Amino acid sequence: MTGRIPIEDVTPSVACGRYPAKAVVGELVPVGATAYREGHAAMGCQVAWWGPDGEPRPVVRMSPAPDDRWYAAIRPDEVGEWRFTVQAFEDPYLTWRDAVVKKVDAGQGPTELANELAEGADLLVVAATGMPTEAQRRVRVAVTALRDEELELAERVSPALDLAELLWAYPVRALLTDGPERTLWVDRQRALFSAWYEFFPRSEGAVLDTDGRPVKHGTFASATARLPGVAAMGFDVLYLPPIHPIGRVNRKGRNNTLTAGPDDVGSPWAIGAVEGGHDVIHSELGTLAEFRKFVVAAREHGLEVAMDLALQCAPDHPWVTEHPEWFTTRADGSIAYAENPPKKYQDIYPLNFDNDPDGIRAEILRVVLHWVDQGIRIFRVDNPHTKPFDFWHWLIWQVKRHDPDVLFLAEAFTRPAVMHGLGKIGFTQSYTYFAWRTSPAELRDYCAELLAGIDHMRPNFWPNTPDILPEHLQHGGPAMFKIRAVLAALLSPSWGMYAGFELFEHVARPGAEEYVDNEKFELKPRDWAAAEAEGRSLAPFITRLNEVRRANPALHWLRNLRFHEIDNPALLCWSKRDERTGNTVLVVCSVDPGQVQWGNTVLDMPALGFDWHERFTVHDELTGANYDWGQRNAVRLDPYLQPAHVFTVHRHGAPPPSPAGVWDADPTPGSEGVGWTS
Repeated sequence: MTGRIPIEDVTPSVACGRYPAKAVVGELVPVGATAYREGHAAMGCQVAWWGPDGEPRPVVRMSPAPDDRWYAAIRPDEVGEWRFTVQAFEDPYLTWRDAVVKKVDAGQGPTELANELAEGADLLVVAATGMPTEAQRRVRVAVTALRDEELELAERVSPALDLAELLWAYPVRALLTDGPERTLWVDRQRALFSAWYEFFPRSEGAVLDTDGRPVKHGTFASATARLPGVAAMGFDVLYLPPIHPIGRVNRKGRNNTLTAGPDDVGSPWAIGAVEGGHDVIHSELGTLAEFRKFVVAAREHGLEVAMDLALQCAPDHPWVTEHPEWFTTRADGSIAYAENPPKKYQDIYPLNFDNDPDGIRAEILRVVLHWVDQGIRIFRVDNPHTKPFDFWHWLIWQVKRHDPDVLFLAEAFTRPAVMHGLGKIGFTQSYTYFAWRTSPAELRDYCAELLAGIDHMRPNFWPNTPDILPEHLQHGGPAMFKIRAVLAALLSPSWGMYAGFELFEHVARPGAEEYVDNEKFELKPRDWAAAEAEGRSLAPFITRLNEVRRANPALHWLRNLRFHEIDNPALLCWSKRDERTGNTVLVVCSVDPGQVQWGNTVLDMPALGFDWHERFTVHDELTGANYDWGQRNAVRLDPYLQPAHVFTVHRHGAPPPSPAGVWDADPTPGSEGVGWTS
């Protein structure tokens, strides 16, 4: 702090300003501070801020709140590092105005107020400096009135008292005090709002024999045929598991067996073989040129390819022989493989960052920038919590200096403090515990935790991954797949799903919370077209959810998430409102896949943009139905017909919403069980 007035607890601030807070282009970022001064003189606060080019932006006046808190909002408009500080000042005009109003109300006349009238005129002369011409004219009129002794007192002071709004925008500032400077890293919008889809390119176009052995391996060329289907569902990020050579030493067989057969393809996360390591393409997928062609084809379909960054090695990775110091040697001379007791990963060697930190850092930076040069701007990072935090902080900001558009998703299902810590040091997004939060109470509490950390950790909700098949998806039936898709897609601005979710794949390996015949260890071709033609696919429903997400700016943000009361513990009610456009989405979702649920809402009306007594129209974006609603409403949700209402909110008299693209919630009779086998 530099100056007279104390300024404390400036937000957003990550680790006391050690790291930048996060925002995206166009996001309304709330800025807050505690500021106070001695005595009774009025004061004000403002936000001074500078763009990535170092040029100042127009200062933003802050509004007072209880307990000496002050708030404003800024909206950065380009990618890069922004700086801001809260400035506090004495406001002589407000001090003068408050005193004059009180004295006039107390019955004092021109004689008693002679000093105030003269001081006010002098103050306004100073205030007019630098104002626009029309504003200066208004101030001069007020100065003339204050100095005109022929006027009645009310006529002398009224023009000056009426300048409160103008002098709020152009304040007189004395005792200007600078608070601590803070930084804000602003990403492109996809850092916050995105829809991810994961598939294994080696499975797309693959052919198996009757025993499930691979006859034909999928390639980038054959996987290109799947791009239109993914794009048609409304996804904008296509995440590929590792696409590098797969080790042959200690290769895992189907269902994670320790002994691989001659036809077993191994796990893509066991990276590296005699052909090369992290900077090489698996030969059966294609060439580097074919990969670049695949990336371009994805972009033409509106899909951005996200690449897996898994910093681990198969035993036959070239690094093992070229740089044995990058690994951990055990007492018997063997290299330690990866373990997460009781799990063992005999086909993977973890890296050791302590023996040659400079060498290993330089090599990993080279690898990452190699893929950036191939057109990759998003990396999904495998198990980042098992690598040094200072390494990640260094790597991420080195890459962003090279290309500030690069984004990093942390795949870290670990302790909350560690997950939040990864966000603080620079990870753009994070996987979350969403897959295991099932009740409305759990979801409300978890979202409250995420909202508290929004300045440093952006969530990405996934109902499933190749490693995660939660119990509720194993046994909840197709209705549960709809429920989890609604919750993931509409609670979080970023969500994702692993291929097969839309086909209701739900059979787990006995004793594990993951898929049987797991695609991590074998090829898994799927007949997408047949599934949709036969009505065995959730793709149309997912398509509609993503259409609703794109069409409603309220769903592009997380800070605006508000929960509403509903008297049934099996129902969750929430809304999002975009203040700039007025767009508002209200969702009521059941978490029960087996029973019809009724509930009564008690809505927070101001959160929806209404006064408490008002009524409004809600338009169900899934069915096309319209309802007249107010604060208290009854809802009925049938898990087989419609487990959720997804409403857009409209004032009475507003133009009726278009029915285009409505999801047909009335299934073919008996279809609630189609495609479901135990």
